[in-house]
Amino acid sequence: PARYFDTKTTEPISFFLSSLEELLAWQPNSDDDFNVSAVPLAKRQPPLHSRRPRTLVCHDMRGGYLEDRFIQGSATHNPYVFYHWRYIDIFVYFSHHTVTIPPVVWTNAAHRNSVPVLGTFITEWTDGEKLCEAFLAGREEAYGAVAEQLARIAQHYRFDGWLVNIENTLSAAAVGNLPLFLRDLTAQVHSAVPGGLVIWYDSVLKDGTLRWQNELNDQNRIFFDACDGLFTNYNWKEEQLQRTQRLAGPRQSDVYVGVDVFARGDVIGGGFDTDKSLRLIRQYGLSTAIFAPGWVYEHLGKENFLQNENRFWGSLAKYLPTHSICTLPLTTSFSLGMGTSTFLDGKDEESGPWYDLSAQDIQPLYPEHQGRLNTSCCLQDAWCGGSSLKLQGTIPPGEERVAVRLFSLQMPAPPKLFLTLLYKLEGPQPDDFTVALEVTTWDSGICLEGNPTSLPEPNGRYHPRFLPAPPPSLAKLLAACHRGSHGWTSRCYELELQDCSLRDLSVIVSRQQPSPRETSFTCLLGEVRVLDTASVAASPPLVHSMMASQLWWQ
Repeated sequence: PARYFDTKTTEPISFFLSSLEELLAWQPNSDDDFNVSAVPLAKRQPPLHSRRPRTLVCHDMRGGYLEDRFIQGSATHNPYVFYHWRYIDIFVYFSHHTVTIPPVVWTNAAHRNSVPVLGTFITEWTDGEKLCEAFLAGREEAYGAVAEQLARIAQHYRFDGWLVNIENTLSAAAVGNLPLFLRDLTAQVHSAVPGGLVIWYDSVLKDGTLRWQNELNDQNRIFFDACDGLFTNYNWKEEQLQRTQRLAGPRQSDVYVGVDVFARGDVIGGGFDTDKSLRLIRQYGLSTAIFAPGWVYEHLGKENFLQNENRFWGSLAKYLPTHSICTLPLTTSFSLGMGTSTFLDGKDEESGPWYDLSAQDIQPLYPEHQGRLNTSCCLQDAWCGGSSLKLQGTIPPGEERVAVRLFSLQMPAPPKLFLTLLYKLEGPQPDDFTVALEVTTWDSGICLEGNPTSLPEPNGRYHPRFLPAPPPSLAKLLAACHRGSHGWTSRCYELELQDCSLRDLSVIVSRQQPSPRETSFTCLLGEVRVLDTASVAASPPLVHSMMASQLWWQ
């Protein structure tokens, strides 16, 4: 069927629903197995519902369902990717189809990086009025059936909820039922999807007129009270942030103040001035919804996209509380889910462009220190996948080393860790430097709630013990320790800890010899792994009831 398979290539594709009839008729179907997310939402610290301001990203690009619709990837040159997951809390996939089911590749990539994904339920123009009249103006069964179907769809495809956007006027009967529909949808999503969310877009008012408020006020509060949050329109001024903060009270982090990166209309700042908007929003303790950050790709072009993307998110980083990894094992090759070649064990196995966000790895922080350190993605060389992480920086005169913080961690430390690192030093004198891992910890009594960027200083700093060869029980898994090849160096480490919590994982680049001069370095990271020794030594669970379906012989 054309809905599930591309007519030109027969490959499985992601899809949307275009009408109320299609929504009500939807049933799970063996043809859509490919669309079910295979990656559960990874845990994070602090949890999403903690009371700090959040960051929502609303992805809106040329109508949606572009190359990202190909579930098993495509040979796309310079595709759009998003990888600053550590800095955001919620990802919304937006399009103007009635029911936007997020392409499963986005759900997989976001979930791997602890970010929930919402689809969009939208009605607009005169067709939207008719659609709303059909399900909202009648009895409870009508809007209850829509709420139930939307919750079932999120549960079946394993994404995390809905942005609801009613952009048309409503009759008195329809707007009277709207808060009841929102309450019902929110309850159904909460019960069907663990951690599920329903967010309302600032559009229709309680009397049914369509008038964007750019704030939370008495005209739209009834909808905010019926669900998990409000996403405001973009043309706000500072006094509206003040009023919103006052009215939201303890729920101020549930108000996502809209920022259009394309800066359409009368706005404070977009593009590379988006930080001006964020600074004001955060002054009032409110969350933000960054709309169409694909501006970087669409407006500035594909050619220098990765460079521009790092510049854009780097300019916002101080207003974006990050979240930490809180489970082991942690293993990543830093792949973006795209590339100009496919690498395996440091060797370019297959030249040619590819794009598959499901293959994106856990992404690190991307720290920048003006003039001293730059963290970026390198497509020209990788250990595994399509890219490596490139660290470029200088060690100042009189200093011996630079620390690059890759991940913030928040979890009790196991008694013993194994760590592996694959790296490659580039530049004229690579032998002048050494590269190693550093783990910082704090006492296990410290409460971890809050913003990792304002946590107390670590009180333990460890350089794990270098192992020339892996212990026999782990030799197979840690074959990496022997396998530096194609210019990559491989290192294996062990660390024993007691009564503490993990805080940060950093890479340390040091000079071999002290020097009164500034020294520049370039280091590619190909893979990092942090393993709890006890769970690695245990044998993995056996797989039962294996089934293969959708076989296609050619």
